[in-house]
Amino acid sequence: MAAKDDMSLNEFDGNRGNGGGELEALPVVKDLESVYDIPVQISAVLGKTNMQVSTLMRLNKGAVVELDRKVGEAIDIYVNNRLVARGEVVVVEDRLGVTMTEIIKTDRS
Repeated sequence: MAAKDDMSLNEFDGNRGNGGGELEALPVVKDLESVYDIPVQISAVLGKTNMQVSTLMRLNKGAVVELDRKVGEAIDIYVNNRLVARGEVVVVEDRLGVTMTEIIKTDRS
């Protein structure tokens, strides 16, 4: 068998058995169907600010709160409190939505 660095994708063919010390096939997408029904929390953060509770309590309907982002700047998209992407706010018919423009890859530790 070739060294690990010399392996080709053909060696990961899902139809092969696992005889003679060959590597097992990588899981296929249909194996992920069991996780499709797991709920996740998605948050789109337009910006942040700090204020005292007394200031917060004085806010009325229509009050403007200044955030740390500028108009047109990318927003952060979190899944289960983990930053996973950046995107833009869009309007679809009469609703607000988010389109992802950048996927954030992080090392899991």
